[in-house]
Formats: sequence, structure tokens, C-alpha cells
Amino acid sequence: MRIPSSSVAHLRVPVIHVTTRGYRTAAPWAWQARKHTVQYGYKHGRSIVKRQIHLGQVLMPPLIFTGLFLALWCYKCIMLVLFQNAIIYNPFLPPNARSMTISEFSRQCGGVEWKEDRIKSLDGTEIALCISEISCGDKRGGSSKGPKTPVYILYFQGNASSLPPRLPDLSGILRQLKAETKGRVHYTMVCLSYRGYWTSHDRPSEKGIDLDSEAALRWVSKLHREKHKEKQAAPVTILWGQSIGCGFVTNLAAKTQDAANLPINALVLETPFTNTRDMLTALYPQKWLPYRYLWPFLRNHLDSLANLELIAANPQKPGVYIVEGGNDELVPSDHGDILYRRCQDVQLYAELHTVRGALHNDVMVRRHGKHTIAQSIASAVSRAQELSADQAQCLPRLAKSKT
Repeated sequence: MRIPSSSVAHLRVPVIHVTTRGYRTAAPWAWQARKHTVQYGYKHGRSIVKRQIHLGQVLMPPLIFTGLFLALWCYKCIMLVLFQNAIIYNPFLPPNARSMTISEFSRQCGGVEWKEDRIKSLDGTEIALCISEISCGDKRGGSSKGPKTPVYILYFQGNASSLPPRLPDLSGILRQLKAETKGRVHYTMVCLSYRGYWTSHDRPSEKGIDLDSEAALRWVSKLHREKHKEKQAAPVTILWGQSIGCGFVTNLAAKTQDAANLPINALVLETPFTNTRDMLTALYPQKWLPYRYLWPFLRNHLDSLANLELIAANPQKPGVYIVEGGNDELVPSDHGDILYRRCQDVQLYAELHTVRGALHNDVMVRRHGKHTIAQSIASAVSRAQELSADQAQCLPRLAKSKT
């Protein structure tokens, strides 16, 4: 193989090929090397190969993967905003939740009877109620004199399933109340089935369920006026919510303006959270994720923290009884304490109870949880009766002072 002279430096000599007969050939390639192509040369008897790399070829793969990641990121953010109602409200979990009936769970209710009723919401949507009644103080251990105190418990469920599977646990609360109540009390529990849940019509949303809540309270007030036309003891109205139901409880207590409604005496908040914005931060604590920053696009706020201040401004200040799960896997452990401290700041009577070992949906299932909720309701009834007695004593004094 001959080394090319300087006059043919622009030529490139390829690798030597060996033929089948054993001869070696070296056929020079006569194309000129350019800056954007492969360059060949010789130095000290060895070939030198130089190759320039294009910047676009290097950056294209990471740019493609980064673009796909950002596209998926934006897609999920858009889906979270557009379908937030479907994410928050799960009336189809389990799949047969809307086809369940009261009769399927009647044997598990321990003798407590339930019935279904249907009413119209404020916008005309047809919604369902589950109703049960139980009297206390008719037998031994209770006073047989004096009128019974009518107590109405309006129950707001969590975000999944329907009312029938909850009836056995709610029946356990009623039986616990009957065992612990000493005075003459008649309990009426009314469970609201939100729109889109169970046999109620339409689709769930915070705005729509607020209308359902107001309609249910009006129905309870009308029921009281029809059943107790004669003079009776002052009624006691308790709103009891679980999980997102706590948000609807505080919404109703803060915004109800109908003077014909019964006054709200107490709120029982089972596994509550402060608001939806704080729950976004709790579910997505990583600051580099965009989901926690989507709160300006929320249509469901359920802001119990802000509602407590509005509730405290009402003439009728209800007591607040907070029952949290000790091992709640969804709601951060400090939310109950934050709500309790807010009640103290706005001068609302409040109690905070923790059910040890209970998960988010276990409070009412556990024996200690049943006892805690029943005790909170009984305490709310006793407090309302004491306040009513104090007001009855103050009225004659005010009348005398005016004369």
C-alpha cells in the first residue's frame, strides 16, 4: 500500500481488502472530505478519524421525552379540573351502590326500623331520605313525667356508596343513645341522600347538595310543626356529618337564612377536614407537582374553617363536637385540632374526641367510636336543654324589668 503524497492529500485510502486469491488491494475513494462529513488522514503511520456531532441529534431524544412528560402533566391537570366532581363524589362505589335497598340490611339493624321518603330539593330535583325514630325514657331508668324533648338528627354521609349500607351502624348509634339517655327524649334521625346518590336524581356538586341540605332542614322543620302542634318541650336539632358531609354541615349552618327552620343546636363533625384546598396539599405534598396549585380552579370548596366564623356570627351559636380517627389515613391528624382551635377563637363551644386506632371510615364502626358519637349527641341534647331552661327563666325577668 502506497502512502499518498501531499498532492493527493484530499483523497482517502480505505481499509485494505483481502481477495479470495490472497492479493491485497487498495482502491482510493475519490470523494472530498468536508467539515460536516467524516475526515480521514494519517499521522505517524496510523489513520486518524474525526467526526463532528450535530447538536440537534443530541438534544432531540431528551426533548421528546420531556415534551411527553409535560404533555401528560398538563393532561392530568386539565382532567383534575374538568372532572373534579367525578373525583370527589363516588356514588357508584361499589358498583351496585345505587341499586341497594333498605330491606337488604334490615336484619343487621338490631330492631331499628327505617323507611324511605322522597322530597323535592330547592331546584326541584327529587332526592331520597332515610328516616328512623326511637323513644327514650318510657321504661325504667327514665322519668315518666313531663313532655318528651323532640330531637332531630340530620345525617350527611361521606363521598362514596349510599345510605343502606350505613343503616346498621347508624342503628347502633340509636341503640346506644337509647341506653345512655336518662330523660324523656324522642329521637328522629333523618339521613340525606345527596343528589346523584342512591335513588336521588341529578348529579352531585357542592352547589346542588347545598340546596338538598336546605330542603332537608325545611322538611324536618315542617315535620316538627305537623307532629307537635300542641305545646311541647323545645326541639333540639343536630347536624351530623362524616368526612365531606362535615363540609355540607358547616355550609348549612353558616348559610341557612330561612326563619321558619328549626334552630341548629349542635354540629357533630366525624373525621372532618378544614377545606378542599388543604386536602389537595395533603394528598400532593410534593411542591414540584402542580396539583396542589390548582385550588383557584376548584368548584368544591367545603371550607369548614371559614364557615365556623360565619356560624359564630349567627344569633343561635351551636356547639361543635369533633370526632377524629386516631389512624386516619386520608385526613391529616392536625385538621381536627385546627378546627377545634378555630372554634375557640370565634367563641364557639367545642369538644374534640379522638378514637384510637380508627381509620377514616372506622370511627362509627368501632365500639369506642359508637360510644363517642352517641355521647357527643347526648351531651349536645343536655346542653341544649340547659340553655333552653336558662332562656325560659330569663324571659320573665326581662318582662318584669320592662314594666
